[in-house]
Amino acid sequence: MPIKFYAPLWGNVLPFAAFCENVKEAGYDGIEMELPQEKPEKDKVLDILKDHQLELIGQYYQSFEADPLENLQNYERYLRHLIAADPVLINSQTGKDFFDFEANARHFELAAELSAQSGIPITHETHRGKCLYAAPIAQMYFQRLPELRICLDISHWCNVHESLLEDQREAVELAITRTDHIHSRVGHPEGPQVSDPRAPEWSVALQAHLEWWDRVVQRHRKKGGTLRITTEFGPFPYMPALAYTQMPVANQWDINVYMMNLLKQRYLI
Repeated sequence: MPIKFYAPLWGNVLPFAAFCENVKEAGYDGIEMELPQEKPEKDKVLDILKDHQLELIGQYYQSFEADPLENLQNYERYLRHLIAADPVLINSQTGKDFFDFEANARHFELAAELSAQSGIPITHETHRGKCLYAAPIAQMYFQRLPELRICLDISHWCNVHESLLEDQREAVELAITRTDHIHSRVGHPEGPQVSDPRAPEWSVALQAHLEWWDRVVQRHRKKGGTLRITTEFGPFPYMPALAYTQMPVANQWDINVYMMNLLKQRYLI
């Protein structure tokens, strides 16, 4: 079972080609990112990725419309935009936490149709503010939509439930069975991102996440297929910063590379 690692474009301030050089040199397999809407800029990005032999995970997070129908229309437009780039995967922050089941289910149905037509897998992220924002809500969707596949960013659930999910074990286990993609950010009861997973004060939170990811890896080893992991520690305001100066308390790039190497050592060696 191959495991592949992806860097997030989120937080990058370098020219894209320079960023890709760093990503390749660090040992990533690709980049998870949105794509420019303008064709010349989109083509340039895709050419640079190809030049560096980096895979693309297309990213959808633009669930901004409060009206479910308008949201669905723009969702289809953007998914088609990503599909046209032929990514290895599309990761989607689908729907809204305040849409009802029927409205969100239409988003999942549309994604399933487009995935079947294109052959490109689409995972749906467990993200605050989106459809799968909380463990029991996601559990209900899993039970009613047995084909639903996810990107497990369980750091969000730690924040939503203000815990390391000790009392959400059934929902977590079900989520693990639906996971094809991981965002390996470490959350904690008071936030979706610890300041630095290398720091000893976050060892309990890190260990909890590692144990969840271990179970995902174990399942994929049994069933086969590719597991994709994006090391998605983010910049300010996800990254804590000093007051007034907004100076980050740690280096986002260094943390993400650390997480990739930690998981490579854990799963590939």
